[in-house]
Amino acid sequence: MELLCAEILYKEPQLSAKDAEDIFVEIIARAKKLDPANARKWFDKLTLVHMSGGSIEIGCPDQATVQFLHDNSRGSFTRAAQQATGHLVGVDFTVDNRKHRDKFDTDWVKSELKLHPDYTFNNFVVGPSNRLAHASCVAVSRSLGQTYNPLFLYGSSGLGKTHLLQALCWEVRKDDKNAVIQLLSCEDFVNRFIRAIETGNLSGFQNRFRNVDALVIDDIQFLREREQSQEEFFHTFNTLYNSGKQIILSADSAPTDIPSLEDRLISRFNWGLVARIDPPSYDTRVAIVQKKAHLRGLEITDQVADYVARKVQANIRELEGALTNIYAVATTTGEPITLELAQTALEGQIAASTRHISITDIITAVTRHFDVRLADLQSKKRSQSIALPRQICMYLARQLTSHSLEEIGGHLGGRDHTTVMHACSKVEDKRSDDPKVHALLNELSQEITQRPAYKH
Repeated sequence: MELLCAEILYKEPQLSAKDAEDIFVEIIARAKKLDPANARKWFDKLTLVHMSGGSIEIGCPDQATVQFLHDNSRGSFTRAAQQATGHLVGVDFTVDNRKHRDKFDTDWVKSELKLHPDYTFNNFVVGPSNRLAHASCVAVSRSLGQTYNPLFLYGSSGLGKTHLLQALCWEVRKDDKNAVIQLLSCEDFVNRFIRAIETGNLSGFQNRFRNVDALVIDDIQFLREREQSQEEFFHTFNTLYNSGKQIILSADSAPTDIPSLEDRLISRFNWGLVARIDPPSYDTRVAIVQKKAHLRGLEITDQVADYVARKVQANIRELEGALTNIYAVATTTGEPITLELAQTALEGQIAASTRHISITDIITAVTRHFDVRLADLQSKKRSQSIALPRQICMYLARQLTSHSLEEIGGHLGGRDHTTVMHACSKVEDKRSDDPKVHALLNELSQEITQRPAYKH
């Protein structure tokens, strides 16, 4: 009997409301420490709805928050609750309807549309690298099917495409909670199509995706080499477009650079606006670090933000990973976030991502891609088939190494610094004017600088 009473902790009369609230505060603190990657500043705004009989119900402001916590943090909250109470307890999340909130109705999130609470326009840092993509998403959210249709965003992984797609959906539903939106990955679209064929329910699949106000598909490049899926998406695209419905797509490269994609789809993807997202500049990275730190409730100095932005340059995901590392070390040691702590926290990440790049590495990658010989690059030949690879070698060496112009020219036939400067200028112009050259340079840079991914 004593064991039973011990397990049903929250039915004991001596557990006052204050005791329950104190336990809840400890649960929040422990959950943050257990799962720094998903810890957020708004955890402190969660409420205790119910605590009894080995069950804890945590109140959230909306269904999107409920979904985020259920998908990402239920395990850490359960462990935190068990540590705080000393008993086996279960944790669940629910919308807290007890308080009046000046928020739009979010019951719609109970449908299949799952949005991340952080992925809003307010939390997106705008800079030169993403200004057009951000502005186009804002414009589309205000007038579906009328401004840019289709809207096609492209850029390397981790640069904010998914954030913008979800922010657009948040904004649309804020203005019209009855708008019908389908947001999913291309892989999910293809898998549903395959299941529809297998179960003989193709009409149900078509009804779901051809009767929407907006179809939003992430990573559309995975449609390549899937002829039947491309055929289905072609007709879905036409149906929506002819009905004045909005189509929004994202990919890792421009439509024309997606291999094995049918020409008729490439043509349609280019009908509207195609907006590129580039890696963020230093100033934008600093702003991103500060914004992400604020979302997690981290107090960091400008010096720390500067250090992270300078050391972590690949993409936004790695910046988030760096903050997670710093947060974990700070919460474990109980120390304030100083520059020294940040340096210690990121030592492993920076060491793993730092690789000495030589001009030989660059030449090897370029000669392999263009199928030319080093001797040709070092020769006096000026044919386009030789001149372009030579210029790209010079450009990448200038971008990826610390070698001087003279040193770069010396590796490529003893050319002087003015020749190298001219080559870099020409390649930069081509990169700005020709999406294919832009994609090629990104591909070569990634190959040359390939390193183990930071895990977070």
